[in-house]
Amino acid sequence: MKLKFLGIVWVLLFFVSCKKKQDDAALVVEKPVESQVIKVKDVAKIKYTDYILDSRAEDSIVNWMAYKQLDEVVNNLKKADLNFFKANEKNVKELVRNLKQTIPAEINNNAITARITALETQLLKLESLYNLSTTTKPELLENIRAFLVAFSNLNLQMNKKIEADNIIIERP
Repeated sequence: MKLKFLGIVWVLLFFVSCKKKQDDAALVVEKPVESQVIKVKDVAKIKYTDYILDSRAEDSIVNWMAYKQLDEVVNNLKKADLNFFKANEKNVKELVRNLKQTIPAEINNNAITARITALETQLLKLESLYNLSTTTKPELLENIRAFLVAFSNLNLQMNKKIEADNIIIERP
């Protein structure tokens, strides 16, 4: 009789202790670590050369809505707002597709297309890393830097294209 009672107590203790370990593990996964959250000051510390569009380049892309949406995403990213990337794969891919398909004729050349492809790579990489639970803060910050550099390089290439088109060389 005592042996049956002890056996039942051990089995109950075993199940109760297993349940508690699972609950503790669930709490660790669900609770975000404060040091992993990206803040404005973290993004502001990122070192890169930020090129902006000059007025002539802005005039040539005034109707390019995909670029305006991308510029908005970049501005939000600089404010440490990563909501665009949170489980939003469909919108990210749609933005990339629209960006490639609607390049204005004034700036459409191979160099711009290459920069858009590089930007697409960094955008998709950032989106996928942001949605992984195992991504560390330094990894995420490095990918944010790479994305901002790719966007800046796109702006630089558009400025170069417009500048090269506006140079008038008279032949003697």
